[in-house]
Amino acid sequence: MVDFVANAICKAGSWSNPFEQCVLTYEERFLRRKVLKTADDQTVLVDLAHTTSLDHGDALELNDGRFIEIIAAQEALLQVRGDLVQLAWHVGNRHTPCQIEKERLLIQNDPVIGHMLEHLGATVTVVHEPFTPEGGAYGHGRTHSHEHGHSAHDH
Repeated sequence: MVDFVANAICKAGSWSNPFEQCVLTYEERFLRRKVLKTADDQTVLVDLAHTTSLDHGDALELNDGRFIEIIAAQEALLQVRGDLVQLAWHVGNRHTPCQIEKERLLIQNDPVIGHMLEHLGATVTVVHEPFTPEGGAYGHGRTHSHEHGHSAHDH
């Protein structure tokens, strides 16, 4: 038995007044049909027409018109510093989701990618922060084919 059902997503900035929040990791924010727990430990069945990538600040719209705000969870990430243009090219070439900032890149905690970047001269450290990578190929076009742990879809 679920407390709520959500069949629609409202993008950040297009809604207001959440009555609840859901704190989700980057992987958890990629879904079509899934039961989620809210911050107050209630359950919401998300049942969307298509697999969707939720961003920090988006909302699940419930059947009764109320909103549950999506919050990007703190997770272990690799902070990458160095020649960001070169390093970003190598990260992108491996289809790795990346949060690009002026002074650093943030990627998922993947030791193989981390070691490769260190060999290219990057300073790589583990940090615990919300992960909100760039849109583009990893926004609406994000697919399981670029994620780990989905062997049936890996190439």
